[in-house]
Amino acid sequence: MNLRNIGITLFDRWTALWNGDLSLAADIMAPTFRLRYAQPGTQAFDECRTPAQIAKLIGGWRQGRPGLVFRADGEAAVDLTLIEGLPYGLVARPYLATLAKEPGEALRKSGTDMLRVQAGRIAEVWSVSAERTFYP
Repeated sequence: MNLRNIGITLFDRWTALWNGDLSLAADIMAPTFRLRYAQPGTQAFDECRTPAQIAKLIGGWRQGRPGLVFRADGEAAVDLTLIEGLPYGLVARPYLATLAKEPGEALRKSGTDMLRVQAGRIAEVWSVSAERTFYP
């Protein structure tokens, strides 16, 4: 079992959730979890605790941001250990968020998400982003 691949796959599924695949929330999120966001205007996410709540919040949040796309953008740091056959630990990875504006123009922001994994599911997330991108 390749724990690095497991961590990267979980992060990719987390990214897909943010890109609108809301059914993933029930598969990848722990029954109760914590979100810790350092971005302005994200207080509702800090109070979110269940897969159903995060799916609803992301769905509503995306309605006001059509065309927003998140993608992993850089190497993942994966520190997972198997406990009773299930992965536990941390996965961190930079991401890039792109929002199309005018034709040929896009708003790009970089950030980093760190996922705490318990029994193969996301139990806690720390997320920080900037008002700019760190990548060309």
